[in-house]
Amino acid sequence: MTQFAHLATRLFNTPLAIHPRKAEIAMAALSERLGITSIVRADGRPMKPGAWFDDDDDFGAPRGTRAAADPGYDVLNGVAVMPVTGTLVHKLGSLRPYSGMTGYDGIRQAFLTAHDDPEVKAIGGLFDTGGGEVSGCADLYDTIMSMRGNKPFWAILSESAYSAGYWLASAADKVIVPRTGGTGSIGIVCMHVDMSEALSNAGLKVTFITSAGADFKADGHSEIPLSPDALARFQGEIDDMGEIFYDAVAKARGLTTDQVRGFKAGTFMGAAGVTAGLADAVMAPEQAFAALLAEVA
Repeated sequence: MTQFAHLATRLFNTPLAIHPRKAEIAMAALSERLGITSIVRADGRPMKPGAWFDDDDDFGAPRGTRAAADPGYDVLNGVAVMPVTGTLVHKLGSLRPYSGMTGYDGIRQAFLTAHDDPEVKAIGGLFDTGGGEVSGCADLYDTIMSMRGNKPFWAILSESAYSAGYWLASAADKVIVPRTGGTGSIGIVCMHVDMSEALSNAGLKVTFITSAGADFKADGHSEIPLSPDALARFQGEIDDMGEIFYDAVAKARGLTTDQVRGFKAGTFMGAAGVTAGLADAVMAPEQAFAALLAEVA
């Protein structure tokens, strides 16, 4: 239960750059364990709590079972294959994806190590992610962008790179998407859980006592309704984060911020992403890796 409570603090009441479907899967999985009895989708349709299930595969063995020298990638004919899959989180403490998550800390270390590895001529990021936490994503994007021109880095989508996943993929020299894969979902979302009515029905009343002058200290807590003023402040912060995201993609992809904002967080399948300027080519992953190998041969 402690694990689920910790995960809830990383999912609710915090800015996320994640595809809505992935957010719904996580919410449904947590609901029963956290005592949430009703979940409503963004379009108003109810969603039944489900089992913990997603299509995010783990890469390799669990944490603690790999050799200490594991750099977080595999080298194939001079190309470092670096997996970026599942839900993206700020700090996971693992160089490889683990339990359906990949940490920005692990991606950064693997990426920088590959750049210093004399056996590595290029880096192929194998992406399949619906996004994740905003925290840490912008800084990792900056790190990747700062290394442009050192060694070729291709974001090769085995399926899709959405939201925070696309934020990182956009920093690559090339973005390659399969026919049925997807790019986009460029935007920020924050889910606030209002537990006040449930607590009242249970005969519980929560009172926050804050120090003088700390007027905003209790804003956003699930135990009390979200006031219009608090909502406006949070909306401003989310909008500011969104602008950072739009600017980053625009810079990386040679687009204007207005163009990126104009996508309205839509997603683009296969060739539609190339037309929009979010991807460079449509290829199956094995074809993309063959093209990258040919470039550095």
